[in-house]
Amino acid sequence: MKLLHLDSSILGDASASRQLSHAVVEAWAVTAPNVQVTYRDLASDAISHFSAASLVAAGTPAELRDAAQKHEAELAERTLEEFLAADAIVIGAPMYNFSIPSQLKAWIDRIAVAGKSFTYTENGPIGLAGGKTVVIASSAGGIHAGQPSGQAHEDYLIRVLNFLGIDDIEIVRAEGLAYGEKPRAEAMQGAAQRISELFATA
Repeated sequence: MKLLHLDSSILGDASASRQLSHAVVEAWAVTAPNVQVTYRDLASDAISHFSAASLVAAGTPAELRDAAQKHEAELAERTLEEFLAADAIVIGAPMYNFSIPSQLKAWIDRIAVAGKSFTYTENGPIGLAGGKTVVIASSAGGIHAGQPSGQAHEDYLIRVLNFLGIDDIEIVRAEGLAYGEKPRAEAMQGAAQRISELFATA
């Protein structure tokens, strides 16, 4: 099994979402010892944001691309190929200003590619990247799950993944982390319990 592990928090070792995503991957490795993990730290090794230069590079024949266009095209191809090849994906997704980190959004813009991960038909869009299992390691300073304030965070990720054909999605959540030491500890403990439950029967 090929597992793609993504982190997007800018907080390094102090990040709750990083702690949770790594715990998920470790638990997965126990239940699937032969798993092949590809790790991407989207904060320390950020993917450039989608831009006009991205479109120009994609539309330029390979033999005519300059160095910058070649780099841009290779980045896009590598990122998409990693996503499509993965059987499972673990996404570390903290909430920043009611949404996901821009680094994670940059990754999404590279994997949502018409004709590759989705297509439009007369009956509407069809996802082409189904068959994957995704675990979202979600963290937030406040309480947002199921609230309007969470629509650009977990809800957005689920909507994008569904659009790409992925419907096997689980969430490991720790929220209210900024409410004090006790609420933070309880939230992290609850998330750890959720991880144990997810892989108890795997």
